Amino acid sequence: MRIYFAIAGALLIGATAFRGGTANPPVAGQIRFTDITQKAGIRFVHHSGATGKMYLPETMGSGCAFIDYDGDGYPDILLLNSKDWTPTGKHYFSALYHNNRNGTFTDVTKGSGLDVEMYAMGVAVADYDNDGRPDLYITALEGDRLFHNEGNGKFRDVTALSGIKNAGFGTSAAWLDYDRDGKVDLFVANYVQWSPQNDPWCSLDGTHKSYCTPDTSKGLPSKLYRNLGNGKFQDVTAKAGILDPKKENSKSLGVLVVDYNNDGWPDLFIANDTQRNKLYRNNKNGTFTEEGESAGVAYGEDGNARGAMGVDWADYDHSGWPSIVVGNFSNQMLAIYHNEGTGLFTDVAASSNVGRATMLDLTFGAFFFDYDLDGYADILAANGHTENDIERVQPKVQFKEPPQLFHNQQGRGFEDASRSVGPDFMRPLVARGSAYADIDRDGDLDVLITNNEGSPVLFRNDGGNRNKWLNLRLRGTKSNRSALGATVRIESALGKQWNTVRSGGSYCSQSDLALTFGLAQDPVVKTIDIEWPGGTRQHFTNIAPNQFLQIDEIRGILK
Repeated sequence: MRIYFAIAGALLIGATAFRGGTANPPVAGQIRFTDITQKAGIRFVHHSGATGKMYLPETMGSGCAFIDYDGDGYPDILLLNSKDWTPTGKHYFSALYHNNRNGTFTDVTKGSGLDVEMYAMGVAVADYDNDGRPDLYITALEGDRLFHNEGNGKFRDVTALSGIKNAGFGTSAAWLDYDRDGKVDLFVANYVQWSPQNDPWCSLDGTHKSYCTPDTSKGLPSKLYRNLGNGKFQDVTAKAGILDPKKENSKSLGVLVVDYNNDGWPDLFIANDTQRNKLYRNNKNGTFTEEGESAGVAYGEDGNARGAMGVDWADYDHSGWPSIVVGNFSNQMLAIYHNEGTGLFTDVAASSNVGRATMLDLTFGAFFFDYDLDGYADILAANGHTENDIERVQPKVQFKEPPQLFHNQQGRGFEDASRSVGPDFMRPLVARGSAYADIDRDGDLDVLITNNEGSPVLFRNDGGNRNKWLNLRLRGTKSNRSALGATVRIESALGKQWNTVRSGGSYCSQSDLALTFGLAQDPVVKTIDIEWPGGTRQHFTNIAPNQFLQIDEIRGILK
């Protein structure tokens, strides 16, 4: 069934707090990323459990998420935490922060149901049971957990009831409706076979114990769980063709849901550490075919597997095809796999400013977002090494590294804009997870970065909204309620843009599910076309910029 909606004239849905508006587009130095962590009331400190035994998981965590858990339109924050290896009497919890709608957040963890100890790694957000409230899946070393959103700020652990049993070394996760039946399914990236009892001895200098690389451990197969409805899931990893034949050759850290061939069905890109990356093409019949090598995304330019971690996609050059960015280990540079539209990708980072600028950095979190709202997706890389004394053996490589921001030159390449957005952004971190959302509803996108064994950093985007924008939050009816897989195409004087609602991406983290489009100085959005995974088509015309729209699959734009 196809349903068309035509809305003529300009719309203004809801109030916006538009800060710093001007008729002039942003130029270098006009946009700042301001550290508001303390001012916003975020007092969280990550705890890895490190006591000097150099256990591998201590270097890996952890992620974060933006989740509007109470449906008020303002993204709230979840920060994941770890715990001690043996009981010490101290307790460490992940933290849920409620957005107070005034630039501050309140810690509402106590009594939320999320105040449980676990060695948490990654998180994915979606409404898995279509009840209108976003739920949480958290990967954890001792076993993943599924938390059902009960409303009123309460979550209930329903893992045992769900049938999900992933007790490995889960890292990133993503929800997707791979069979387009209206119920979101779950992919979990698993890393290596590890326990404190089998932790190997490794050393950088031959004398002192150091953290081991993943080469010393066997990999774990990742998992695909099909949503059966009624809160139940079935492990379909082997049946769907996702199970690695050797079962130990995928040490997965990042997962990306991307329709790379534009056939309307979600495919999967898996970023693997020291093993080749995987690209699973959706066969539209419940199965996938792995095409990473033939597509050109399995290896680096030298033909070797890299230490791949965070991952994201965008049509950064307005070609109509999604390209992929991957964060890699130090001395390996960021990867930008450009989609040629023929089923093939070309890594263009090595010949660009991005490759040179990221050669020494170790990038965990990585994503595309349009920070200056000029209509072209930029790149953020969250960096930090895993060895706290790496400078002793590699003087040019640092343990704490500042994040990096690459400005899109209208599809012609990227420029390092890290120093142009203020001194707060240049503070070195041991960064891991990263995500974005418009926390203050002023139109531009703000950034959250987690810090291993330290405090996270919440960056407010000041000045990005000098350009115009449009924020769309979709709600499925026939399709899944979170609208995962729904593709939005807009056209303005700037040209055509598109994006898809999706879970996962970056490293162990979840950005806001709302889609933000930058419009430069365009006075009107000529058309908005939405393709829902349930088959519905919607068409809207002459939409005013600088507003938040909530769009229902059947009812259209909601007031």
